[in-house]
Amino acid sequence: MRRFDTKRDIGHSADDMYALVADIEHYPKFVPLCERTRIIKRRPVPDGEQLLCTMTVAYKAFNETFTTRATLMPARREILVEYVDGPFRVLENRWSFAPLAARLCEVEFFIAYEFRSRMLEFVAGAVFDRAFRKFVDAFEARADVLYGRAARPQVETKAALR
Repeated sequence: MRRFDTKRDIGHSADDMYALVADIEHYPKFVPLCERTRIIKRRPVPDGEQLLCTMTVAYKAFNETFTTRATLMPARREILVEYVDGPFRVLENRWSFAPLAARLCEVEFFIAYEFRSRMLEFVAGAVFDRAFRKFVDAFEARADVLYGRAARPQVETKAALR
């Protein structure tokens, strides 16, 4: 199973970054490989809301749609994404946003995944790895567009790909 996790200090508020990641319908505008998203169903849950969503990812001849359940917990500034259906055997994704100052937060991103098919793993695995490494960058760049470019914190990024 492939895994990637990172923690990064970002020059935007935790609430702004949470709202940006929770806005799944706008992912096709800026998320690497994301061609289309659709929210199928919304329902309230303790501490937030749960969304049943589809996402279509595309790269050259590769085009796959998968379904996930995203649990949005705004009071805790956390988002948990669980796999429902599609080309993966496993897909788990977590985001958390911790305020550090008025316009500074720590963003933590984790993803683990495994394709159902060895052929798909061979064809798309490296492309997905590169895209997931760029996810936090893509959200930070989008926050700069929406909320204004922030001063970059002088803090090391902590990332690991396993």
